[in-house]
Amino acid sequence: MRLSSLAALFALVLTPLLAHKDKTHVSDDTIVDQVRVKIADDSEIGGQPIQVDSHNGMVVLTGKVTNDKLKAKAEKVAKKVKGVTGVDNKLVISPN
Repeated sequence: MRLSSLAALFALVLTPLLAHKDKTHVSDDTIVDQVRVKIADDSEIGGQPIQVDSHNGMVVLTGKVTNDKLKAKAEKVAKKVKGVTGVDNKLVISPN
């Protein structure tokens, strides 16, 4: 077998393995923990009573925030967490 053929065969075998490594599964528990940490660490939304849940990477945010800006910020923060496939933002705006 020539060297170029061997290299091509090697590339065909390794490419799926390397691609799979980039798409490692992140558990829902890890996603929830990471979203909670990111929200708590954010200076604008950290004090808001936001609950986080996740199912197959889909994050659900519930609770209350004081304005639209904080609602949007919470969603943006959640979307940046590794493994999140989407965000269902069910936060309610309440000035109290």
